[in-house]
Amino acid sequence: MLGNRNLWTLLPLRFRKHVVAGSGQNGSSNQKTGANGSDVLLEVPLGTVARAVGDDNVRCEILSHGEEKILVEGGRGGLGNVHFKSSTNRAPRYAQPGEPGIEVWISLELKLLADVGLVGFPNAGKSTLLSTLSAAKPKIAAYPFTTLKPNLGIIPYRDHRSFVMADIPGIIQGAHEGKGLGHQFLRHIERNSILLLMIPCDIGDIAKDYQILLNELEQYNPELIDKPKFLVLTKRDLIDDELEELIRRDLEIDTNYLFISSVSQYGLTELKDSLWQMLTESD
Repeated sequence: MLGNRNLWTLLPLRFRKHVVAGSGQNGSSNQKTGANGSDVLLEVPLGTVARAVGDDNVRCEILSHGEEKILVEGGRGGLGNVHFKSSTNRAPRYAQPGEPGIEVWISLELKLLADVGLVGFPNAGKSTLLSTLSAAKPKIAAYPFTTLKPNLGIIPYRDHRSFVMADIPGIIQGAHEGKGLGHQFLRHIERNSILLLMIPCDIGDIAKDYQILLNELEQYNPELIDKPKFLVLTKRDLIDDELEELIRRDLEIDTNYLFISSVSQYGLTELKDSLWQMLTESD
């Protein structure tokens, strides 16, 4: 496999069920070795993980542009009769044939590589934020589980800089057990540098939802808790200044947070500044 940063999906390989490398050539006269079979390079996006079908162990993964990993090795070449020549057997009449190529079914899985991953319950405003900050056009509607697959967006920043944001489908309580397709969603969070937790500010108990999100992440993979985190309280346009002040006074969490509204673009500049600072600090 060959890593290619210009690829974003495994779609080009979807209908390529069989990949066959070239066969090696026979040796020839004058002790000449036969040519090796030609290799086949599969270009894949960064974050691709390869496993043998039916085996959860990772064979290899691609994390950088131009990185090459051998997915399946070819069979060893044979040995001609000259290799068995000795002082007592000057003209051996036997040889060792080459081994056949290895056949195996491989499963390729793409885990998104992004600077910032949006994490929250369904209908928390993740897709709306991504569409507001970038040119990405995820499906948006006022009902849960609108987003059924991750979406990527390039977020422009000051001085022609940018970072990548991933809209992860919403998780629910019990997602670490597979509820609500939880495993399919949570696996994409592992490849994000920063987790941007999103909770609507108009719900009853923000601290409770925050702890539920952290618990789902920890139960799925304890290492996720150690990733840099930032909390945004979305849908700020639905509350007034007095209620915001009341929430700030009563909210006790161990993470920096910010009120935002994707509709009115309230707090979005401050959000990008905070995320950029966290990204530069984590480099």
